Amino acid sequence: MENSSATRRDVVRKSYSARSQEYADLFGSMDSTHVSDRALVTSWAATLTGPVLDAGCGPGQWTDFLAQGGLAVCGIDLVPEFVERARTRYPDLSFEVGGFEALDAKTNSLGGVLSWYSLIHHHPQDIEAPLAEFARVIRPGGGLLVGFFEGATVEPFDHAATTGYRWPVTELAEVLVTAGFDVIETHTRTGSGYRPHGAITASRRGVE
Repeated sequence: MENSSATRRDVVRKSYSARSQEYADLFGSMDSTHVSDRALVTSWAATLTGPVLDAGCGPGQWTDFLAQGGLAVCGIDLVPEFVERARTRYPDLSFEVGGFEALDAKTNSLGGVLSWYSLIHHHPQDIEAPLAEFARVIRPGGGLLVGFFEGATVEPFDHAATTGYRWPVTELAEVLVTAGFDVIETHTRTGSGYRPHGAITASRRGVE
């Protein structure tokens, strides 16, 4: 049981709880985001209809960003300290503590899910579970946007909080297809001062 997915989630929660203030100070505002990421999320959000989930909302800055764009959005995060901070900073929005493997949402009820760097600590053998849950709750034709660390192979690396995983865009795209999504676009970005970035926009396939 030492290496179970539940144990790994607990490690992630405790690691971020211990550094929640530091993380929020560094990354808890839209000022810390890359301009191209904001543009991508904005263009993706414009394609959505219906309620949206910010899965792994952290301190809530992306949840608020989507709400400012006119979407009905709520956030969920594994870390209670992040949710408490988000509720305080954005009292008009809804935030809940929880993981992604069993979402409190009806099947086909959401217009989209934003998963912005919220799957980076999932072991490769665990990542299919949250993606399958996203596929369950997103209506056919609804959207998914995943942001992640990009690399030449699927491999672990030493993240400041706890072990993270890099994914080649093509391999993560294949996992999304298996989970029930059609890949629309893939994006990569590199530059000085940060790890290579990847993003995938996808559409939930209709039930056959």
